[in-house]
Amino acid sequence: MRKRIASVLATGGAIALTLGLTAAPAFAATWSVSPGGSITGAAGTTTLKDTTTGNTLSCTSSSTTATLKSGHGLAGASIGSVTGISFTGCTGPLGLTFTVTPGHLPWHLNAVSYNATSHKTTGTITGIHATLSGPSCSAVVDGATSGTANNGKVKVTYTNSTHKLQVLTTGGTLHIWNVSGCAGLIGSGDGSTFSGTYTISPAQTITSP
Repeated sequence: MRKRIASVLATGGAIALTLGLTAAPAFAATWSVSPGGSITGAAGTTTLKDTTTGNTLSCTSSSTTATLKSGHGLAGASIGSVTGISFTGCTGPLGLTFTVTPGHLPWHLNAVSYNATSHKTTGTITGIHATLSGPSCSAVVDGATSGTANNGKVKVTYTNSTHKLQVLTTGGTLHIWNVSGCAGLIGSGDGSTFSGTYTISPAQTITSP
């Protein structure tokens, strides 16, 4: 009887150990942010490109306000929020002027991976929605499913040494929807990319683990 009990306990312990080892990778990486809190970002030229027609909408400058969580052991999901963003000097094909109005704020800033050599965080901004309006042309920028889904996404990197947040042209889901007018320069359902580099103030240090 004692041998059977010992065998059961040993087997149970082995199963528990195996389950523990198997479950370990499921835990998300933890993040540290300093100092966190309210931040601003300033960029020079930003560009929205219709990847089907190749036409672009460029703005001479952009500014943003955001908040970051502060401390250690933070989850990467929604580690920050974009609370406001504006664009100035926006022109499209044929010299048309446009107004860009963001919607569905705040957008979510998510940390995904960290390179300890370059001290660079790769992440995403999600929940993006914006409207474009100009002479005889209007449209919506959103995600891959519709102009009202409020699920646009871009891939970003943040480098501690330069305190710059770069929006990449790859890894996103932005599409153009609800096009009215625009003379075929952009099309509803067309994929699009956004690019720009924002200098963040005050400088932030983001690391993981």
